[in-house]
Amino acid sequence: MPDYIALYRAYLEQEKHASPNTVSSYVRDLTQFRVWLPQGSDLRRVKPAAVEEYLAHLTDQGRSAATVTRSAASIKSFYHYLVLSGAMKASPAKGVAAAKVERKCPEILTGREVELFLEQPKCVDEKGYRDHAMLELMYATGVRVSELIALNVEDVNLPAAFLRCGDEKRERIIPLYPRAVKALRDYIQVIRPRLADQEEAALFVNMNGQRMTRQGFWKLVKHYQAKAEITKDITPHTLRHSFAVHLLENGADLRSIQEMLGHADISSTQIYAHIIKQHLQDVYRKAHPLA
Repeated sequence: MPDYIALYRAYLEQEKHASPNTVSSYVRDLTQFRVWLPQGSDLRRVKPAAVEEYLAHLTDQGRSAATVTRSAASIKSFYHYLVLSGAMKASPAKGVAAAKVERKCPEILTGREVELFLEQPKCVDEKGYRDHAMLELMYATGVRVSELIALNVEDVNLPAAFLRCGDEKRERIIPLYPRAVKALRDYIQVIRPRLADQEEAALFVNMNGQRMTRQGFWKLVKHYQAKAEITKDITPHTLRHSFAVHLLENGADLRSIQEMLGHADISSTQIYAHIIKQHLQDVYRKAHPLA
């Protein structure tokens, strides 16, 4: 398979006569995007949902709006080149606008909406048990999508009710509530052995027994949003954001939430405090007779 990023670099240098700094930043952004994609992914087969999820991932990592906007521009330019060169018929980044990646308050589900959403996977077959365990675990821990699908069976400690998440440099331990423990126990002990070989380390696998992908999880979330008839735009990150806000509303401190979310900087966590403050202001304006 051709190295399309290398070909794109040559295009920028030889045909567009871009400055060395521009070439370097574009190639760096694209290399980071390729590393984020599942190993061995064909850049020509990337879907729009994956581009949007990657940009959301950058924002969640605490990257500035300018950095995310530049990354979006790099990806759009790269795919525009692939279309021009005939390597692709259409760009998966065409509909991505800078406004979509600006740092803003994320969508949050109410407690009732979370309950409704989590109720959608019906535990009547392998897929239902697996999907229920995935969604329950995501709301229980607030892990990122990339972390969720990277989990191995050994990362879950059911007797002690906690999850080990992250990498060797920044590992964190997140507790699990009883309902999440039960969902995971049912899946791990009964369902997963029917789906995956003993050699497979992944905690969550698709119906072919291979590790779940970001794209697969994205489709799963959208499917259950439609079933729940929730009008809010639910993305794979929505449960993570809702997890943080609901903890804060119920008395958790920002530092503890920062630790559980794995934010390197407290400023990334403070956005949830702004959400609650904005909610209180909205309630005041609507309810106070003189407001």
